[in-house]
Amino acid sequence: MSEAETFELYDLRVTVVSIEGRSVCGLQVGDYFELTESSRVRIPDGKHFCLYALQSVIPLLTPRQRVLDANDWLEQDTLVACPDPEERLIMQIERIGRRTLRTSDLT
Repeated sequence: MSEAETFELYDLRVTVVSIEGRSVCGLQVGDYFELTESSRVRIPDGKHFCLYALQSVIPLLTPRQRVLDANDWLEQDTLVACPDPEERLIMQIERIGRRTLRTSDLT
């Protein structure tokens, strides 16, 4: 497999790190989901993740999967707020691994 046929992405974990208001959706500090293998969302058995919290973090996942310049704001900022003002729920995006993928395996 040539280098031109492969690329690297980070696997990510998004974790609830604080809730300053009332958790309307039932999430708790420490709840998380993982994004692995480019597009696979994994939530621990018996857990859930709020759709509205998820939608607020989705636009930031694709760039965080990639290697960024050290001065890029997305490289430095890892916190994301849920859009529900009553919850004041904050999530953190962290890189948990790096994998090499084949271009031909993805669309």
